[in-house]
Amino acid sequence: MPCGVPWSSVWGVYIRRTHTRNTATGERYYRYRLVRSQRVGGKVRQVTLLNLGRHFAIPQADWPTLCARVEEIQSGQEVLLGGCGSLLIEREAQRLAAQLLARAQAPSAEPAPGAQPSAEVHSVEIDSLTLARPRTVGVEALGLWALAQVDFVALLERLGLTGPQRAAVVGVIVGRMAAPGSELATQRWLCERSALGELLDVDFEAMSLMQLYRAGDVLMRHRAALEKAVFARVSELFGLDWTVTLYDLTNISRRYPPPRHLPHAHAPPPHPAPAACPPRGR
Repeated sequence: MPCGVPWSSVWGVYIRRTHTRNTATGERYYRYRLVRSQRVGGKVRQVTLLNLGRHFAIPQADWPTLCARVEEIQSGQEVLLGGCGSLLIEREAQRLAAQLLARAQAPSAEPAPGAQPSAEVHSVEIDSLTLARPRTVGVEALGLWALAQVDFVALLERLGLTGPQRAAVVGVIVGRMAAPGSELATQRWLCERSALGELLDVDFEAMSLMQLYRAGDVLMRHRAALEKAVFARVSELFGLDWTVTLYDLTNISRRYPPPRHLPHAHAPPPHPAPAACPPRGR
């Protein structure tokens, strides 16, 4: 049951903390939301902009700074006086502003069946364009297409993986395709360079490094089933015949000197000493 607790506001944007109880287990915990005050029907109401989940890591003392930075990014205002002073706050503000922008650009309703979409033409001044969080998308789209050809995501679902687990597994696999590296390097690539999150509608910036490590554990746990299913699908796609090749390595050997502690062991005879040359007469 939610109850009102303190929040912070800057320029009409709030971070609201709500106390919630799980009706099934009785566990009580906090959830966080980014809200804005808005007048609806003559009354001021709080409209939820983003659900921030249970594990919101920004301290409450920094909420005003974070809200102010989000508003600056949305309005295109440059950072003043050295910025917000914290790399963590800056990254979180960039992430929240990107989510708000993505929601604002999403279509509000599905077009009616049979309706013709209206064509709109706009003139854009090229020099006025600015890049905000530029990301790569080509290799990500190709990787997702390759995974779709072998029904990989559906296979993960049949194995019992949850939605967050499937997203982490796909992120790890596509990350290894595009930029091979450790889980830490893959997390940086997903959060800082890749648009895979936008293609999957997954916020990889909110995903912990431990979730990527656990994704690797899940792959190893289901390794046999995954390899069998993917191999069968690839064989079907390309019409490949199965070939089993056996290698016999028993004829390869190497001789070692016998151990000296065995009764039949004996040391090799020493090399004969060179004979002394007789003195030559005068």
